[in-house]
Amino acid sequence: MNMEMRKLGRSGLEVSAIGLGCMGMSANLGPAPDRGEMIALLRAAFERGVRFFDTAEVYGPYVNEELVGEALAPVRDQVIIATKFGFTNGPNAVPLSDGLVRWGDLDSRPEHIRQAVDGSLKRLGVEVIDLLYQHRVDPLVPIEEVAGTVQDLILHGKVKYFGLSEAGADTIRRAHSVQPVSALQSEYSLWWRQPEQDVLPVLEELGIGFVPFSPLGRGFLTGKIDADTKFHSTDFRSSLPRFTPEARQANQALVDLLADMAAKKQATTAQVALAWLLAQKPWIVPIPGTTRLPRLEENLGALQVQLTPEDLQEIEKTAATITVQGARYPEAYAKLGGR
Repeated sequence: MNMEMRKLGRSGLEVSAIGLGCMGMSANLGPAPDRGEMIALLRAAFERGVRFFDTAEVYGPYVNEELVGEALAPVRDQVIIATKFGFTNGPNAVPLSDGLVRWGDLDSRPEHIRQAVDGSLKRLGVEVIDLLYQHRVDPLVPIEEVAGTVQDLILHGKVKYFGLSEAGADTIRRAHSVQPVSALQSEYSLWWRQPEQDVLPVLEELGIGFVPFSPLGRGFLTGKIDADTKFHSTDFRSSLPRFTPEARQANQALVDLLADMAAKKQATTAQVALAWLLAQKPWIVPIPGTTRLPRLEENLGALQVQLTPEDLQEIEKTAATITVQGARYPEAYAKLGGR
């Protein structure tokens, strides 16, 4: 298919207008699927025009990078692979040499970043990481130090572009003043719109691209999940306040809104959810994840859905009457990472 390409801000980094989030191919959404099938799916995504693939050291941990690296090895020079550093992957409390104890599982100390990058290069089987994100802001390490370390890795040819994930406006500005930030990755969709308040204006001002993860509300906005859906014990959605049966029932109104528009557009609910995101800014590139080819093809079909200014206004008007129920993360997890 003819894939639309988008530039992530003013960095010069060009990617397919829809990327592929690869986390669920190894972890966090129930039992890991068959590895061979996932390699086939990654290659099918490439054949259908996807040129932007998202993984992380912590997915698995480690095995997702190996999977993505192996699958994309034959087309390495034609794709952009993003990965992330910033978690210890170890026990919750890791004492530092200065006697401090790490907060949560975070670790963005310069020596750990360098170690993580060397590991990622090896697992991905690449000579350079296209886009390297700090997975979460580490409150114990100044962001200027993190940006400076990545700048050094760029100068040494190990990394091309620097990104942040779930960072707030002030952190983005501070990092960008040391090493230009090419992309911010954060959750954004019709059911999580907080980035609109303070982050999107800063990205626009500084020329930074935006990569929404969970653009389909972790599957909820597809219309395939309702109050009666049962999640596997290894599916992390089973622990999210927004996914309690009561919250799902209350939030169904948002899915109904998308379904109404989908009927008008002869599209699916998921396609309208993605088309809405794509219509917000030309430098927004969502990365829906999937483990199934029909879902991949459905998601890419969102590029054919044109929402007019009137359609967007109608969605906005109805969405304003809906209050989404349930916190995004449990309290303990919500505290993990600064802004």
